[in-house]
This record gives sequence, C-alpha cells and structure tokens, in this order.
Amino acid sequence: MALLTIDVGGTTIKYASFDNGELAHKGVKDTPKTLEAFYQTLEAIKAEVAEQVELTGVAISCPGAVSKTDGVIYGASALPYIHNFPIKKAFEAHLGLPVSVENDANCAALAEVSYGAGKDYQDLLFFVIGTGIGGAVVLDKKIHHGAHLMGGEFGFMLMKDRTLSTDASPVRMAKDYNEAHGTDFTGQELFALAENGGDDAKEAVDTLFDSLARAIFNLQYALDPEIILLGGGISQADFLIPKLQAALQVVYDKVEIATIMPKIAVCQFQNDANLIGAAADFLSEN
Repeated sequence: MALLTIDVGGTTIKYASFDNGELAHKGVKDTPKTLEAFYQTLEAIKAEVAEQVELTGVAISCPGAVSKTDGVIYGASALPYIHNFPIKKAFEAHLGLPVSVENDANCAALAEVSYGAGKDYQDLLFFVIGTGIGGAVVLDKKIHHGAHLMGGEFGFMLMKDRTLSTDASPVRMAKDYNEAHGTDFTGQELFALAENGGDDAKEAVDTLFDSLARAIFNLQYALDPEIILLGGGISQADFLIPKLQAALQVVYDKVEIATIMPKIAVCQFQNDANLIGAAADFLSEN
C-alpha cells in the first residue's frame, strides 16, 4: 500500500508512488491547458499507478497560496484554472481517495525537514533561489503559513529600491546584465565570467550575494531559526556556500552588536523534493 504523490508545475506534472520514505513508479506528463483536461490527466495518472500498487491517498504539491482551512488555492500562478474554488473537494471527487494539497515550496521544505538536510532541526527557513526567490518557514517541524498565507514569501522583501526576487535571482541577474551590455549570458555563464575576472560580471554577482546575505541575516534575527536551507538550481553549485558565507561575514561585521552568524546549508533533495514533501504533508494530516 502506498500514496500517490503528484507535483503540479506550469509545464509538467511529475508523479510517483511513495512508501516507507521511498519513491517508485515515477512518471511525467504535460500539464493540460484546461481544468477538465487537468482532472482527466490526474485520473489517468491514478489509474496508471494503481495498476502497480494499491493506493491509500493522494498527496499533491502545487503553485499558489494553499489554504488548509477551506481547501482553496488562492493567489496566482501559471495555471489560473486551479485557483479560488474548493479544489481539494474536487480532487477527492475525481480521484476517489483522501487528498492533501500544499504549496510547492512548502512541500520542498517538508521533504527536507522530514527526511533530508533539516531532519535534525525543529525551526528552520527554506530558500528557493531561482527565477525569483521563494521559500518556507518551518516552526516546530510544521509549515507556518501566516495570517494571509504569505509565510515564506521572502522574495517580496524590499532591498534598497528593488525586491529580493529581483536582486537575488540568478535569472534576473543575467537579464539585467544582458540588457546593459548587449550580451546573451545565462546566470551560470555570468558566474563563470565573474570568476575569470570580468569586472562588470563580478559586480553583478557581488550584488546578488550581498542581497541574499542581507536577507538571510535579517531573517535570522527576525525568526531565529536553527538553520537556513538553500534550494533551487544554484544550490548545486560548489561556490554557493563559500561565497554566501563570505557575504554574510561582511554583513555580520557591520552590525557590532550581532552575536549569531546564520547557519546555512544546501538541500539534500532536488527534483524529487516536491513529491517527497507532498507525501510528508499527507502523512502529517492523516
């Protein structure tokens, strides 16, 4: 017996069975353009996995601000048809099993706190560094959603005159650099250029790490987590932790009364994080 765990994205839907902390029967399908086709795809996924293992429930990770109170996904995403109605009840009606639904960044955090780099901690923050900056707040091993379901939306923080999502995103860093220089670098290529002595590239990279360090430092003193975990594509880069620790040291040295240096680490799970975390969310509710 196992859970069906599903990660709904703007482009694809990943899925697997989950049992005893392990994923199996993995698959991926294109994300449909309409709600009716979306339900049909989920039904087909359930039928496919149910042929291989007996299912006891469905755990879903998705974009948007998920309300655990009324089973509605508020906010906005690349999938407008999933928002602002009791979608959890609709899922259960179409799939014929108990269903849990949670935000994708929160699921990634739950994967780490349940099985990964955060399993030995009670209170932690989770940063997703990608096209923008997302994340999650975990208190006493539970997601803190906040009064307006905005817990962990670190990207909204204002850094001077731009948001953290603007200043600390590798994707936005490359976009800004390319617009200013008439180039076509990716974020990864810009990091390499900065490392090889490109002064303008180095300035862009330094701005990214300074903004990220300031945000982490401020959140350390606002919420006082035991550890701050870093996810997203950049978390796989060997230079991330050393460069971020150096930037944190600069910020720390500017605050004479500071006594706590934030503890940072990269996440254990990458592409499977949302699937694992969705299952962890289901198990915490049932």
